[in-house]
Amino acid sequence: MKKFLAEVIGTFALVLFGTGAIVVNQHTNGAVTHLGISIAFGLIVTLMIFAFGKVSGAHMNPAVTIAFAVNKSFRWRDVSPYIIAQIIGALLASFSLKFFFPTNELLGTTLPSGSAMQSFFLELLLTFVLMLVIFISPSKLAAITIGLTVGLEAYFAGPICGASMNPARSIGPALISSHCEFLWLYIFAPSIGATLAVFVNKFKR
Repeated sequence: MKKFLAEVIGTFALVLFGTGAIVVNQHTNGAVTHLGISIAFGLIVTLMIFAFGKVSGAHMNPAVTIAFAVNKSFRWRDVSPYIIAQIIGALLASFSLKFFFPTNELLGTTLPSGSAMQSFFLELLLTFVLMLVIFISPSKLAAITIGLTVGLEAYFAGPICGASMNPARSIGPALISSHCEFLWLYIFAPSIGATLAVFVNKFKR
């Protein structure tokens, strides 16, 4: 139950502050800026790993949970409870943003600015790199290196594909805002990218 609650709270905070930065940026005519949004995502990931890393591992991401299970460093029987917790956290965060900003149409929903395939392969590659960083990061520096990676990738690819790298982060805003037309992309691409990282990580060793 502690692990379940940690994943709910961690993912709630990630989506609230990450997509919340997007929403506030829209409502303040760009006061947060694209750089600010990227920093918000990186910082909240770092803080939640520091806060809940020793409790649940601070996955906060179904793609990461699946990759750990494929890597045999996480029990398959715990995958479903973790993913459910992550989605609940994301939905609660997006519902909160809907309450505070009822006129916002997208609530930070990830949508391609170009073609769907361009964003699909970008999301796959971004999550692949993120998962490799997760695997190779020293435990004492994991929160910082992972947070920096999330922030960097959000800064690099956010305007093109949204740089979700996280199915839960995309599911919450998409369902609450009823913009699910590209949700498949943000579920499958990160999951495939994270899983590919498992095999590359094994090969390099």
